[in-house]
Amino acid sequence: MSRLELTQIALLAAFITVSGAIKIPSIIPGAEFQLSAPLAVAICYAFGFKIYIIAGILSSMTGLILGTHTLFNIAIAMIFRLSVALTMQIIGRNKLSLIIAGPLASTIARCSIGLILDKLAYALIVAAIPGMIYTAILSIPLSVILERIKREFWRQENVV
Repeated sequence: MSRLELTQIALLAAFITVSGAIKIPSIIPGAEFQLSAPLAVAICYAFGFKIYIIAGILSSMTGLILGTHTLFNIAIAMIFRLSVALTMQIIGRNKLSLIIAGPLASTIARCSIGLILDKLAYALIVAAIPGMIYTAILSIPLSVILERIKREFWRQENVV
């Protein structure tokens, strides 16, 4: 792995960590939206599985070290990340996968929470619907931005 890839992964991990701390309130109590969800989907789309998972693991470890995440948070985040990656692998790298991956991964993560906590996942899923809509909508422009940044980054590197 080159120094450029390591730098890229570190920056993406920082983006995920910081955006995970930004929550947009919702009309429904407890259904706030984390900006890291559409960013994570866009990173997987633009940079691929390997870089996405490594950046996600680094972000989770950073959150654990900073005390903003627990092992439970990390488990749910990893279920989300693997679900996003699997969705893109199955559907392919296209706009449909961008729209579907986030909401589907969120549903799978909430079903997992329901199983772990022995609670009805239905209530968790309903509360997450506004965030799923935000994720589906924001994933597309974020992926366009990240792809442009990636292209420019590698173009500049090849010039130097």
